Amino acid sequence: MLILVLGIVIFLGTHTFTTFRDRRAHLIESLGPNPFKAIYSIIALAGFALIVWGFSLYQAQGRIPLWTPPAWGRDAAIVLMWFAFVALACSGKAPGRIRGWLRHPMLVAVKIWALAHLLANGDLGGLLLFGSFLAWAVYDRIAVKRRGDLGASRVPAFTRADAIALIGGTVAYVAMIFLHPVLIGVRVLG
Repeated sequence: MLILVLGIVIFLGTHTFTTFRDRRAHLIESLGPNPFKAIYSIIALAGFALIVWGFSLYQAQGRIPLWTPPAWGRDAAIVLMWFAFVALACSGKAPGRIRGWLRHPMLVAVKIWALAHLLANGDLGGLLLFGSFLAWAVYDRIAVKRRGDLGASRVPAFTRADAIALIGGTVAYVAMIFLHPVLIGVRVLG
């Protein structure tokens, strides 16, 4: 459990640091943009690796139940995850109507992913992992709004980027349903 918590702190701490724009700008100025990006990426990747390793160790040792998820939680998670994958697929720079609706599609994707998994899981490791990501995404959305970042511009009509996001998000969603048992160790269907 300690490895999981350490990974969450490192990964989300790194991402939270970027919300402190003055400190971030000072560090970029003193290190240079490319060294900053390299160090940031290495630290974030290390945090992610610790999360994956820590969560797999936690699962192997046996989950610690805290509550019984609602019977509909798993079905809701399956539906919500399609929205999360489509939102994630809208995270590129190409303007699109869906991207404009969401404003900050990656943050929306993280919130939906975390909420979906909290609905389907009732264990301590799940609460730590998904709860911390949900809390971070809410915090980051507030930070983005406070600094005046309105996010993606609204577009009056659907664009090619919307079609790509819908198709790409759906393909990734279906792939993850089948890969989830292999990558995560938990069956989604059946």
